[in-house]
Amino acid sequence: MTTLLSSQSSGVSSLSSSLANNREKDRGHLGRRVKRVLRSKKAMTFYSSTSSNESAGTLKRTQVIDRTERTKLNESDDSLWYSAPRFCTHVDDGFLEQLTRLYRQRTKASFKVCDLCSSHVSHYPYEYEYALGHGLNREELKRNRQFQGNFFVRNFNENPTIEAEDQTFDMVSMCVSIQYMQRGEELFKEIFRVLKPGGVVIISYSNRMFYEKALSVWRDGTGYSRTQLVKSYFQNVSGFTEPEVITEVLPDGVEDEKNVFVKMMKTFMKRASSDPFYAVVSYRNFKRIE
Repeated sequence: MTTLLSSQSSGVSSLSSSLANNREKDRGHLGRRVKRVLRSKKAMTFYSSTSSNESAGTLKRTQVIDRTERTKLNESDDSLWYSAPRFCTHVDDGFLEQLTRLYRQRTKASFKVCDLCSSHVSHYPYEYEYALGHGLNREELKRNRQFQGNFFVRNFNENPTIEAEDQTFDMVSMCVSIQYMQRGEELFKEIFRVLKPGGVVIISYSNRMFYEKALSVWRDGTGYSRTQLVKSYFQNVSGFTEPEVITEVLPDGVEDEKNVFVKMMKTFMKRASSDPFYAVVSYRNFKRIE
């Protein structure tokens, strides 16, 4: 009997010891897991902190395209090449109607606006509160009634800066000229600087170009690849909203075609008969809700 009790007591003692050891092991495993989680959270917090502290308006990469993609067939000075005024439009009426409609839908007459790479006409729907023009030809800019003498002449491929204070404009536009910009990264950073929070940028283009002056990446590209390039300029600047691609601007009150096949056919017919319309739109920090 004594032997039996001793054996049971020994068994209970061994069991207690085993349970105690298991508890210690569990504590050890739990402690290591907690440490791993804390380290992970610390790393996650650091990453989040780094992202949130990223300065708005800074470039994520210095180059979106490489040097060879920036080359032109005609490398002569752009200012000299464009020294003679061209009092004409470079796309057809169908394109310009959509562009004016887009400006009307995204802006107000009370806006302060800036038209980059402009000419004798800006295709704006309103006489805005204030409009600043930029281009390569002084005579063309003088003819533009929107600017009322407020313009500057500059070759952005030599000096991609805008003559305006920080956060001046509600809208910055550029029509059928993005294909000539060899320093697009710097220019889009500058656009961000002069734009008010909630301000909109509208970059429009078609398949027309002065072939010898267009960048090789544009000359050799397609409608899709060119759109991706313009989007990448926006995405490369911290603070721009996700770019919106527009290939058709419907009149106010007209609903979009619901049938995908019919819509594709209508788009094909329209593009076959006129200059294809592309616009990439983005906002500084956020899109305004009117």
